[in-house]
Amino acid sequence: MPRRRLFVVLLVLLAAVGAGVHEAGAAAGPGVSSAAATPDRARYDVTLRSDADGGHWSGRQRVSFRNTSDQPLREVYLRLWGNGEDKCGTPGAPAPVIVSSVEGGTPGRPAVDCTALRIALPKPLARGERTSVAFDVSVTVPDRNARFGREGAYRFLGNALPVLAVHDARGWHLDPYVALGESFYALTSDFRVRLDHPSTLKVPATGHTRTLPGGPGRTVTLSVADRVRDFAWAAGPFRTATRTTPGGVRVKSYWTPDTPAAGVRLNGTDAVAAIDRFGREFGRYPYGEIDLVMTPRFGGGMEYPGLVLLGTTEEGSAVVHELAHQWWYGIVGNDEYTSPWLDESFAQYANARFYGWETSDCWSDVYWPDDNTALTASMAYWSQHRGEYHLVYTAGPCALADLERTLGADTMARLLERYVQDHWYGVSTTADFKRAAQSMTDEDLRPFWETHRIR
Repeated sequence: MPRRRLFVVLLVLLAAVGAGVHEAGAAAGPGVSSAAATPDRARYDVTLRSDADGGHWSGRQRVSFRNTSDQPLREVYLRLWGNGEDKCGTPGAPAPVIVSSVEGGTPGRPAVDCTALRIALPKPLARGERTSVAFDVSVTVPDRNARFGREGAYRFLGNALPVLAVHDARGWHLDPYVALGESFYALTSDFRVRLDHPSTLKVPATGHTRTLPGGPGRTVTLSVADRVRDFAWAAGPFRTATRTTPGGVRVKSYWTPDTPAAGVRLNGTDAVAAIDRFGREFGRYPYGEIDLVMTPRFGGGMEYPGLVLLGTTEEGSAVVHELAHQWWYGIVGNDEYTSPWLDESFAQYANARFYGWETSDCWSDVYWPDDNTALTASMAYWSQHRGEYHLVYTAGPCALADLERTLGADTMARLLERYVQDHWYGVSTTADFKRAAQSMTDEDLRPFWETHRIR
């Protein structure tokens, strides 16, 4: 990649994390067994209807789930991440995501700045048993250009749907929302979503989508998404195009008329190449299609299963990094609040490999503020040290490139392929990765981890 384009893409990427800071809470520590995580194998059935411009959606949502814990499950929590920026709202401007008319349990008062809603189950749910809760949901898109926000006539609905919180050996994960990076931690689930909207709006969404005629002047977009960690969509009078990769993945592009045409073309070309290459390196992309949503002023990029939001210039965007997240967070899950390096550093390492960046001198761009700063720090730390968060994008891929040189390129490739397969649709931790890497060599890697601040 030309140096100028490398610089621009990096700036675009870092711009995605330049928003505000919120309170930090205690997070689960590394090494928690994913086998203890519950509720598991959830299914979301969602029916929503939009207003005239896609700025408000309302309808009904049902989520069924099973308890995989050895202990009875007496409650569940919904994460209303869409309230993260506005918290509980004000009397004149209520919270963007409101849940009401709950069936299948008794709701409590919203907590954690209205991003967590406890629902007490009518009776304890034993191990292996399933149950469901249902509720009305109202979603109002905030007036800001963000992953849950708007740009002109275009609406972005990332983290807008309520999703189940995770309970594991460390208890319920009810960490606060952060706009600097992500707080999200979810197990894979199945989604069946029906979106009723004006026919003037195109609606890219997670999963396999198809459209049906609705009422007069309206269209219904149906989406089926299996084994994904979240569901996102967008709405607006997008221009569209579809390409299919040699490996059979549909790449669907959606862009605003003022998005630079050269950037749209470049994103499409890079996406077609990247989705197949990562499929060869990490395991075949399992979702069949990927949607690229492109606008000129969106801040950086943001990843969701099967859909990425991209701020696009004439020189493209961070599309390859965001597509790498389909594996590093999407397929190989992690607690993004506790261990953000496990998705961001791995995605940026994959991005660097795709473009053939020279990494032998990448440490020249890395500055550690003090000896206590760790690459593996949580969002509780990074939220209080905003100027250091770039380290997960700079020091992280440098560390992985050094590990590649330590193990050898072929061994590193086998490590990553095996690691993805071992954690396919699961949850990984830093401790898991360190064990996996150590299993590939007779050399003691403990000095490597300490030198690279992987703790």
